[in-house]
Amino acid sequence: MSAYPPALERLIRALSRLPGIGPKTATRLSLFLLRSQKGLALELSRAISQADEEIHLCPVCFNLTDQEVCQLCADPDRDEGLVCVVQGPAEVAAIEQTGAFKGRYHVLGGLLSPLDKIGPVDLKINELVDRIKKSQVREVILATSPTTQGEATAAYLSEIIKENGVKVSRIAFGLPVGSDLEYADPISLKASLEGRREA
Repeated sequence: MSAYPPALERLIRALSRLPGIGPKTATRLSLFLLRSQKGLALELSRAISQADEEIHLCPVCFNLTDQEVCQLCADPDRDEGLVCVVQGPAEVAAIEQTGAFKGRYHVLGGLLSPLDKIGPVDLKINELVDRIKKSQVREVILATSPTTQGEATAAYLSEIIKENGVKVSRIAFGLPVGSDLEYADPISLKASLEGRREA
């Protein structure tokens, strides 16, 4: 028999399904929400609901947006010929914080990982190839994390992109090997972008 009411148990179970949140943290968060001002739980609920309803993938780069096309793709001052390929929206945000990149992005939606049964068809790789063929892309920067999956994805993409006659470069490794790109500090990330090399 649980020490908590069923509604609280449901909240704990729901929160514990989030990445990095186990049962103890979920319990602490749930109890905090119940002890805080009533408006906080309602505000959080509305924010989650609104994000779920309004946020979708940009049809051009597959970043998150609440517009028809994301603000980065809609910006006429960005270089269409330079495309930075990243794992997800968190990496776009991390690179944008550096202020060092003024091109476009392509969000894969993950990395190749055979152990997790994530193959090329599970990522936005075909869309990247179509984009290269249909536009004036002259260089693709592969900015996947320097992990085993990131390196495998970069190697796979490099071969495919080179077949289409486009220059391919890889971000430099000013970043610690085995770390995730989204957690890199802006200075190291900027140095990695500026010191990229041909893949």
